[in-house]
Amino acid sequence: MYTAHYNSILLSGRVASQAMLSHQSHSEEIYQFYLSCDRLSGKSDVIPIHFRKSTFDSLSILQGCRLTVEGEIRSFNNKSGEGAKLVILVFAHSITLDEAPHRNTALLCGAICRPPIYRETPLGREICDIMLAVNRRYQKSDYLPCIAWGSNARMLRDYPVGQTLSFEGRLQSRNYVKLLPEGEVLRTAYEISITNLFYDHFDLSGSIAHSFP
Repeated sequence: MYTAHYNSILLSGRVASQAMLSHQSHSEEIYQFYLSCDRLSGKSDVIPIHFRKSTFDSLSILQGCRLTVEGEIRSFNNKSGEGAKLVILVFAHSITLDEAPHRNTALLCGAICRPPIYRETPLGREICDIMLAVNRRYQKSDYLPCIAWGSNARMLRDYPVGQTLSFEGRLQSRNYVKLLPEGEVLRTAYEISITNLFYDHFDLSGSIAHSFP
């Protein structure tokens, strides 16, 4: 079945913080915790997870326990003036206590909403930044920063705004220091690293209908 926009992520890792009440939405409590997913390099991505209290018992989420989370990547504008202006998080549809190997796999299909930014590192490595708009229900959209490397970066650098883009990737966290009038502040940025590009559609189950050779 064809879908113009698609947003799915599967994470397995270790809980890095206790579950805390984040906010209320339509009188329903929304909780947050952080999940640490190891990379093959030995580094870890620490990802904020939001979930409805009705989805999972927050008291079962203990620091250090192992979980698998299925959900979607969401964004919202932070108007508080503190932290990143664009907040990225995973909204969980299901949470399971298990000992599955660490995993971080996202499938996304959306539209490029800003001109791609292509550049090279001092060592000649090619990078391309993409902002992807993915529609969701109730006429809302999530704006997701994505990054491609090497041959994927070369392929995407000339893509126009409005072009549909489908790919598999991973949601990564990156710490950086921001200089403010009151001094240096350590912050965390989130972006989806593109690993495999696809043609502009795949079915709703998440299985890829076609892929680039």
